[in-house]
Amino acid sequence: MSAETVKEFWGRFSASNPSVDPAAPYQVWYFGNTSDMAAELVDLVLSGKKTATASSLSMNELEPHNAPQPDGYSVVTDFDGEPRCVIQTAEIRSVPDAEVDAEFAADEGEGDLTLEYWRRVHWDYFTVEARRNGFHFDERSLICCERFRLLFPR
Repeated sequence: MSAETVKEFWGRFSASNPSVDPAAPYQVWYFGNTSDMAAELVDLVLSGKKTATASSLSMNELEPHNAPQPDGYSVVTDFDGEPRCVIQTAEIRSVPDAEVDAEFAADEGEGDLTLEYWRRVHWDYFTVEARRNGFHFDERSLICCERFRLLFPR
């Protein structure tokens, strides 16, 4: 990832949004853990189908600099670090994995939009992530349910 490319992208966004301070803090990240997943999920955001994402609260505690922030800005990139969009966090709530609801699953915009699909793919993702980082994941583990708005490009 070129920090300069991201900075230029942020500059174009903030120049087109006078209410946004160009010096405002923002996070830089991509969805998922593979190139294909990152591309697929950011494309869902750009199409308007994906307005939410989930992360493990345990992982956010391990890497607090990556945790979503209330009203925080994020430059979402592809897997190689090319900026694709700017989003702003609209809501964050933490719930046990077993309590993630169908509305949130649909807002994630993935697969067939069902809670069953969401549970299957996220269980696999969070279980592998937990094992890799030395913590346990089960249906009581807290999930950070984040809703966001696409700000740029529109």
